[in-house]
Amino acid sequence: MKLYFAPLSGHAHRAHLFLSLAGIPHELVVLNLAQGEHKTESFLKLNRLGQVPVLVDGDVVVPDSIAIMVYAAKKFGKTDWLPEDPAEAATVQRWLSISTGQIFNGPCMARLITLFGAKSNPPEAIERAHAILEVIDAELAERDWIALSRPTAADAACYSYIANAPEGDVDLSGYANVLAWLKRVEALPGFVPFQQSRVGLRA
Repeated sequence: MKLYFAPLSGHAHRAHLFLSLAGIPHELVVLNLAQGEHKTESFLKLNRLGQVPVLVDGDVVVPDSIAIMVYAAKKFGKTDWLPEDPAEAATVQRWLSISTGQIFNGPCMARLITLFGAKSNPPEAIERAHAILEVIDAELAERDWIALSRPTAADAACYSYIANAPEGDVDLSGYANVLAWLKRVEALPGFVPFQQSRVGLRA
């Protein structure tokens, strides 16, 4: 399997992180977004949206980080990471949705502003980031992992943009449970770090 990837993309990182944590073999194909390699005719045939990541597995093409997690988990029977039990599956799915909802609109958007000059309102993005971080910190007071009592796809989906939230001027220092969870994720076998940039609070 080939994963079309860009080092500064949180979406690409979380797909790469999941595949690595779950022990699913894959080859990285690194695209240079600054040079527009994600907008070439050949890449647009894989994903008309011109976005990374994209997973190519033989004749199967899977755009979107969450879809990649689902495809890979189902293909390789990784039910520990993406459960089949209805209640557990629903709990993990809830956090996959949060990763593309509140986390995207908060920590991710704040980072897009400082790193890529996204046209958005920085104070509002930072406020949204802290709102979801407060919820996650409270949830992590009750358990070690985002969704269940063990690591799941939810942890991979939520990790990247929270770990690099300081790049968007989002201060994590007040979230002790979140910081402890980040360290637990980083200690997992197969963990791959997300490239950091000197922007925001890391400048």
